[in-house]
Amino acid sequence: MSNAPFVIVGGGLAASKAAQTLRDEGYEGDLVVVTGEPHRPYERPPLSKDYLRGDADRTALFTVDEDWYRHNADLRVGVPATGLDTAAHRLALADGTGLDYAKLLIATGSTPRALPVPGGDLRGVHLLRTVEDADLLAAELKGGGGRVAIVGDGWIGMEVAASARQLGRDVTVFGMGAQPLERVLGPEMGLVFAQLHLDKGVDLRRRTQVAKILGEDGRAVGVETGEGERVEADLVLVAVGVAPNTGLAAAGGLELRGRDLGGGVAVDATLRTSAPDVWAAGDIASAPYPHYGRPIRVEHWQTAIDTGVHAAKAALGSDEAFDKLPYFFTDQYDLGMEYLGFVAGPDAYDEVVVSGDLESLEFAVFWTKAGRVLAGMAVNTWDRVGDIEALIRAEEPPGEEALRSFR
Repeated sequence: MSNAPFVIVGGGLAASKAAQTLRDEGYEGDLVVVTGEPHRPYERPPLSKDYLRGDADRTALFTVDEDWYRHNADLRVGVPATGLDTAAHRLALADGTGLDYAKLLIATGSTPRALPVPGGDLRGVHLLRTVEDADLLAAELKGGGGRVAIVGDGWIGMEVAASARQLGRDVTVFGMGAQPLERVLGPEMGLVFAQLHLDKGVDLRRRTQVAKILGEDGRAVGVETGEGERVEADLVLVAVGVAPNTGLAAAGGLELRGRDLGGGVAVDATLRTSAPDVWAAGDIASAPYPHYGRPIRVEHWQTAIDTGVHAAKAALGSDEAFDKLPYFFTDQYDLGMEYLGFVAGPDAYDEVVVSGDLESLEFAVFWTKAGRVLAGMAVNTWDRVGDIEALIRAEEPPGEEALRSFR
């Protein structure tokens, strides 16, 4: 396979950064990028924020222009990879053709989970993952007025809630937990985001299960809760999480992680999979994180960048271990937030230490276990991520006073 190309499968930021890195690092061989979407790889965070609101156009989504691909890679759009034979080093494509590879990077991302209730297939029920999804949702949001029901109170649900309110829509959010974002931030900080949205006029329904999406003439007109309450809506967004797209990896017999570890494709410290000459990056990669002593699969923008770059360098011969801490951000109304680190769940930490003023939405917060910092979040507090990382990696617990005086 010495004359076969380096192949990247994926349509997101991990695939884009990997392709750029290969060329930046001096790879001069043939490069093929395969994506099932009808356009070149792009980044997704704006889809729930400024692109959805119409504050940014489509060109803002693409980190690499068409001319770069024209000169640097064979870009094949609209052709999903459907099969993988790792022994033969060969991909099967949806158009019936095959593609040999010398080395392969899989960055197939995630798919939104559908809501398994009656009415989930009605018109006006939306998922949000692709630019086409965002275009359909934006078209219905334009013009102001109207009622939006959002099922799910995670990052996508709350970011779209903010965007819809900024566009003048009435918004009801249905969440299963005591607070929005509770699974990631815990109830203490989830309450901060709850109050932010309440202050902006969002109707938050907590500890509420949606049992049915109501319809008339084939179109959604509201939702019905498990307790029988009916809430009218002109459109419904389902935002109940995503599942990693591991089908191609599974078809090739690659090792996968169990659900107890978040699923995904098992990779080693260099992001190499269990198959020869195959790496994984982005949402599907379940990588070892030495600082936390366990593998973690991260579904965020920065991890797509970091793992795309790292996997490309590893495929070119680097043996450096991946050791980036998980990072993500959000922008909701006038709140900007950066988060670094990892907390496995509400039982994984024993204290939340706040530095600054919660009411003014200018603060930092730390999740600690036995005094050690597991993760930190800076809200409207900028250029402190490096300082947060130093606290997380500190050999000795920094002490509560040091954390409270962080700002």
